[in-house]
Amino acid sequence: MRALPALSLGVAALATTTVLGAAPMVRAGYHVVRTFRLGGDGGWDYLALDTTTNRLFIARQNRILVVDPDKGKVIGEVPGLDRAHGIAFDEAHGRGFATSGRDGTVRMFDLHTLAPLAVIRAAADADAILYDPATQRIVTFNGDAGSATMIDPAAGAVVDSIALHASPEFGVSAGTGMLYVNLVDANAVAEIDARAARVTRQWSIAPCASPTGLAIDREHGRLFSVCRNKTMAVSDIASGQVIATLPIGAGVDGARFDPGTGNVFASNGEGTLTVIHEDTPDRFRVVETVRTMTGARTLELDPRTHRVYTVGAKFGPVPKNATTFATHGPMVAGSFSLLVLAP
Repeated sequence: MRALPALSLGVAALATTTVLGAAPMVRAGYHVVRTFRLGGDGGWDYLALDTTTNRLFIARQNRILVVDPDKGKVIGEVPGLDRAHGIAFDEAHGRGFATSGRDGTVRMFDLHTLAPLAVIRAAADADAILYDPATQRIVTFNGDAGSATMIDPAAGAVVDSIALHASPEFGVSAGTGMLYVNLVDANAVAEIDARAARVTRQWSIAPCASPTGLAIDREHGRLFSVCRNKTMAVSDIASGQVIATLPIGAGVDGARFDPGTGNVFASNGEGTLTVIHEDTPDRFRVVETVRTMTGARTLELDPRTHRVYTVGAKFGPVPKNATTFATHGPMVAGSFSLLVLAP
């Protein structure tokens, strides 16, 4: 997942607890209940919630911000990354792991004190990362290398590498030793046997194109791939077939499934959150589109409270000398914010 670029305007890195006006929602249901201004400069990427300590980890350019999501306060950080992407936790060993995409490494840190423990070499463009409970392995998905790297979190060492022959984006664990990952340039999902460290299947998710975020309903064997052509594809894991497609917003990068409510979320960089409900394992419908904030294209879900967290910022107009691909100007100083959404 590519970190959203943001031009530094000399913003102080310290966060404040200033609450901005909540963005309006499109229809009843989920809505922004709090907006905390965190400030600071640099782009951002994945969010990860440590539910044991109720701390929200946010990848922020050259560091991981650690935030109290109830108070909207930065309570620590993990420094020293170069294009920070994903965060994963190994609670059993009390260790956290964060991918550093530009140098292809993983930074292992003490999950309690945030102290650095090791720098682990993964592969070019180490991006998404997860912890697989069945194999007790940390797994990174490396975009430019077209591979997955398996790490023993106890030893802090690489134990295997899996060739994917395509560029991976987000991945999920089924909790059984099987992993699934979106292949962005193949418009497909790959299935990985983590115990054997090999790809076992791959299937097309067309008409979903350029898939990024991925979520899983483990109980019913469903995968939710969100794609840059404003489409969500729902796959049946058993058959390896797409069983439904649904419309979502533009600029999507994140997806989450809430087993407690049956809701699926897609966070869209255009500044919306698409909420889809799983009526049955074979029937899905868009129930609402919630207004969020520009650049709020990644998210995290708290399954205990059903709250959704996302981050975004305000941007100025596109400069006259910008490239034809520019969609916004520089980030407004101090506008980087954490949004809390609740039903």
